Amino acid sequence: MKPTPGWYHCAHAFAFPAPDPMKFCPDCGAPVVLKIPAGDSFPRHVCGACDTIHYSNPKMVIGCIPEWENRILLCKRGIEPRLGYWTPPAGFMENGETTSEAALRETLEEANARVEIGDLFSMLSVPHVDQVHIFYRARLLDLDFAPGTESLEVALFEEAQIPWKEIAFRTISTTLRYYYEDRKQGRYGCHSGAILPMK
Repeated sequence: MKPTPGWYHCAHAFAFPAPDPMKFCPDCGAPVVLKIPAGDSFPRHVCGACDTIHYSNPKMVIGCIPEWENRILLCKRGIEPRLGYWTPPAGFMENGETTSEAALRETLEEANARVEIGDLFSMLSVPHVDQVHIFYRARLLDLDFAPGTESLEVALFEEAQIPWKEIAFRTISTTLRYYYEDRKQGRYGCHSGAILPMK
């Protein structure tokens, strides 16, 4: 079947990965078993005593691409994984916040930078680590930024200065390549896709 532009096609049957290991019910402390509950299609940890079903779902990594004129703001990671590598400000979404609020918070935490969040720019699924990475375009409101507690350094980069060999994750290099391709073509779309494990 020929792919339809703008649509994601799956060329293989769905595989059901095992949820994160759990031995005991967080609600009552009894042992749990891994099984597919009635009406479900995925294995879940189910408590043998109180019948509570415990769900394990993908984590959301949210960030933005802060822009200032022809430059973008990157942070050198001060924590593992990928200590010392570069990334736009991003991190795990917290309960009780929207995706744009998460992007604002992460930018303030990692770069002490204030931004205006723009359009959704990319959404990349990373199924082998149970994550979804979402990035917004953003506009830096001023040049008053500095490394946060999880960053070693924060700097503005023109395209020719991007340290491609020192980019922390494939989702980041993919997103930045989309960004510069779009800029050359004078458009910005919303990019989506999947990042598969390295072979």
